[in-house]
Amino acid sequence: MTEQRSPVFLTRVALKNYRSIAACDFSLGPLTFLVGANGSGKSNFLDALRLVTDSLLSSLDHALRERGGIQEVRRRSSGHPTNFGVRLSFLLKDGRSGTFAFEVGARPRGEFVVKQEECSVGQDRYVVREGNLVHPVGGVFPPVVADRLYLVNAAGLPQFRPVFDALSHMGFYNINPAQIRKLQSPDRGDVLARDGANLASLVGRLERADSAALKERVAEYLAQVVPGVVGFEQKRVGHMETIEFRQTVEASADAWRFPAINMSDGTLRVLAVLVGLFQAGADRRVPLVGLEEPETALHPAAAGVLRDCIVEASRGVQVIVTSHSAELLDDTKVTDEQLRAVEATGGRTKIARVDEAARSALHERLYTAGELLRANQLLPDANAVVDPHQLRLFDEGEA
Repeated sequence: MTEQRSPVFLTRVALKNYRSIAACDFSLGPLTFLVGANGSGKSNFLDALRLVTDSLLSSLDHALRERGGIQEVRRRSSGHPTNFGVRLSFLLKDGRSGTFAFEVGARPRGEFVVKQEECSVGQDRYVVREGNLVHPVGGVFPPVVADRLYLVNAAGLPQFRPVFDALSHMGFYNINPAQIRKLQSPDRGDVLARDGANLASLVGRLERADSAALKERVAEYLAQVVPGVVGFEQKRVGHMETIEFRQTVEASADAWRFPAINMSDGTLRVLAVLVGLFQAGADRRVPLVGLEEPETALHPAAAGVLRDCIVEASRGVQVIVTSHSAELLDDTKVTDEQLRAVEATGGRTKIARVDEAARSALHERLYTAGELLRANQLLPDANAVVDPHQLRLFDEGEA
């Protein structure tokens, strides 16, 4: 029997001066819950990862402008840091491990420069400093542009293409039901859009023969969350498309059909979340899924079903969830290894493993993570909070 490969793609994430996050550095497993109060900075962590994907798919300039510019991304504090940085350690599908790190510096009038960038995978490595390739790859290498991530150009080299593909196919979701109700333009359905705007295309992809089992699993979970819904399909409307639901109606022998425009926010959100979790398929083309408060608009009683779905999906794809829902965490199977506590003090976000008291309570099964969250007892371990002055984003030596 073939042993199933671990779904973990990002093994470790370090951030420095990104929005409210002064510094964080911790490992990730197949499933990670970022828990904390509203406004504590949970979404900023996911946004830093999404910035990487956005910068590779479009450009770093476009990704920063979408967020209000470099001045809105770099952390604001009395120390006035002008740079922000990201370091990702990863494990590719082919078994190779590596790192990708970059630091972006602010310049006057909203301009910026990539001060340093490095990528290593297996024995291959490049290092760029302020527009100069100081550690070239082989004899022929692409040109460097000071305000763009070099990995975009390095993707033309076979040794770095898998890194580009994996980082650019991470999916991050804050579902907008209004976008799902609209008629949608068809696309390839490779990756679900952040707001669900191409959900119909993803449903169409699940309807293919090789994904039939995944669609059936999504339908089973959807029926548990929304009683009466017995199926859903992609439906063409002229040159556009939508989703058609089949739902049982009292006194009717057959299920009635309803377009997405007639369905509730909760139904549309949960379908998009389920599709986002199971979209990777057997080829794992989406290596990581980040969900922002997936419990929004759901009845608390449905949180347990959603949690079971997230846990099942995390066996095939790495999942990061931001939440402040005690109901979502109300299970003894949620372990301290899966939790990262987020807390904001004076506008500064701290992210780390939960403190020793919470770890002990969870190990001894005295409380569930949900019960500790209700009592405000899921707090970052002070000994695990990273000092930004000691956080190293780049390897020593030639970098």
